[in-house]
Amino acid sequence: MRKVRKQAGAHAEAAGDAPGTAAEAGGQGPIQLPPYETVALLLQGGGALGAYQCGVFQGLHEAGIQPTWLAGISIGALNSAIIAGNAPQDRVPRLIEFWETICQPAAGPSIPALIEHTLFNWHEEVRKSFTAYQAASALFNGQKGFFTPRLPPPIPALKSHPQEASYYDTTPLKVTLERLCDFDRINAKEMRVSVGAVNARTGNFSYFDNTKITLRPEHFMASGALPPGFAAVEIDGEHYWDGGLMSNTPLYEILQANPRKDTLAFQVDLWSASGRVPDSLHDVMGRVKDIQYSSRTRLVTELLQRTQRSRHMMRELLDKLPKDSEGEPWYRAAQEMACDKRYNIVHLIYHDKVYDGHYKDYQFGVTTMREHWQTGLQDIQRTLQHRDWLELPTNDLGFVTHDIHRGHR
Repeated sequence: MRKVRKQAGAHAEAAGDAPGTAAEAGGQGPIQLPPYETVALLLQGGGALGAYQCGVFQGLHEAGIQPTWLAGISIGALNSAIIAGNAPQDRVPRLIEFWETICQPAAGPSIPALIEHTLFNWHEEVRKSFTAYQAASALFNGQKGFFTPRLPPPIPALKSHPQEASYYDTTPLKVTLERLCDFDRINAKEMRVSVGAVNARTGNFSYFDNTKITLRPEHFMASGALPPGFAAVEIDGEHYWDGGLMSNTPLYEILQANPRKDTLAFQVDLWSASGRVPDSLHDVMGRVKDIQYSSRTRLVTELLQRTQRSRHMMRELLDKLPKDSEGEPWYRAAQEMACDKRYNIVHLIYHDKVYDGHYKDYQFGVTTMREHWQTGLQDIQRTLQHRDWLELPTNDLGFVTHDIHRGHR
């Protein structure tokens, strides 16, 4: 454990600035939150970009903010497993161990950290070439403790078992999750955990939730089984693919939950909806991913904001009606629709670096991972300096969003 903690500081220094704490960033002690009934951490899918989420979690942990509900898609589901599957003091070290493992090539030696760091910071063009090389390595060699290429490669038209219909084998990931996660702890419901996946047969979206079922490594792996790279994961006779195929954000699941509760949600996105117009085919490919995987967050947020406005109006109207209306069927139906709960959505969105290419979601370089992690830590530290952003909403909607890159609305 001590070795892992020492590695955390060394890794951050290699990426640039050594990590501080959220308390230091705000100049105060641990943050005391208002009496929210739910504090949710929502982790989007995005492959190698998921290290950004770990930096955000580290900042929350150092500020004394412990989520009561974790919800993840794809790499967000894997990060959720590591967090929920460990005691609070072990969560950051285990996340470091997980990412230090999967950012090594599955075959062949890794480049020494000093050489990688030197190449990464030598020149912008060298950096881009080096990250492209690392992405190619992921495709040809796989990533340690995560996935390996199927050899010989599958023939596209040749039929096989659904769990073998992919270019890569994720058996190593199951071993890694079993090594780093205590699934008894996850299922003890210390915090609620939900991970999303798509049923490959029906096309329906499913959430695997530890308050409803017993979660196993397969549930988290299914959430990240993006075809055709990864095969569908069989669970109780059904086969599931990556939840990002349908919805890459778990925000809707959290805000539509019943019974409704006053909620503070940290929505950590790995794809930015806004960006420059691409001027090359490579940039077009990257921009398409940004739009494809980020648009649901914006859509869901706006939809729920409008819905919450209607619920609050319904609540106010019901309060003005005569008491003898309460026994009417229409009144009871309206009462179920009405809501006076409050929702505070704090967005943390990864924004592309100069060196990011269209392959940024499968470029598992150690130095890049450390920079993503450090960026997430810095973003949450800056966010937590706005202590007023954490207050229960007082506007007519009972719904507010915040984002350090856009302010609040």
